Amino acid sequence: MEILDGIEIMDLAIFLKKSKALIISDIHAGYEEALNRQGVLVPRFQFTEVAKRVQSILAKVNPKMIVVNGDIKHEFGEISEQEWRETLKILDMLSASARVVLIKGNHDTILGPIARKREIEIKEQIVIDDILVVHGHKLVEMPRGIKTIVIGHEHPAVSLTEGARSETYKCFLVGKYKGKNLVVQPSFNLIVEGTDVLREELLSPFLHGSLRKFRVFVVSGNASVLDFGTVADLSRV
Repeated sequence: MEILDGIEIMDLAIFLKKSKALIISDIHAGYEEALNRQGVLVPRFQFTEVAKRVQSILAKVNPKMIVVNGDIKHEFGEISEQEWRETLKILDMLSASARVVLIKGNHDTILGPIARKREIEIKEQIVIDDILVVHGHKLVEMPRGIKTIVIGHEHPAVSLTEGARSETYKCFLVGKYKGKNLVVQPSFNLIVEGTDVLREELLSPFLHGSLRKFRVFVVSGNASVLDFGTVADLSRV
């Protein structure tokens, strides 16, 4: 589904058609191990599922560049054994299809050793044509000529309720930030859905204004994309 001119949603990723750049965000490899250390026992299935979904996207597009928009790994202060193993596998899989660029997220305090293993560059942000791709955990100086900003970090989701049943779905948000288009993409972490933008406190400083006019594009379980109108529409429902 095309959400802005030349910007298409592909499952949980964004594809920039002009530059043939694929953007994914917030994989958080190693999340299961972090939960296990806290005493929460969850099966370690995420890498297998992430690989399947990424390969499904790559089968539909032929990107020249793949941008990982922050938080490819989960731990802040170390690189866990699971992170070493799975992050390198993810980078190998992506690099087999296109040039890979890593954008530094707030969880990427120790990312250099992993990137150097595969000779992949790390950037604070990247400009592709008139689109700024930045993780979104902090504000940045805006380069000239930017028309659209793409961020991750927020892990947006919405909870939809019918009777006693309530389910949470990952979603994209599309709105404005200081006159520029702002696209917020969901996390590629498949263990948790994310932050319910209708009920929970938002994290990104790009979203500290009103969200009411932002459009909500929900990604269903079969990776189809549905336009749910604006945040204001959903709030009334």
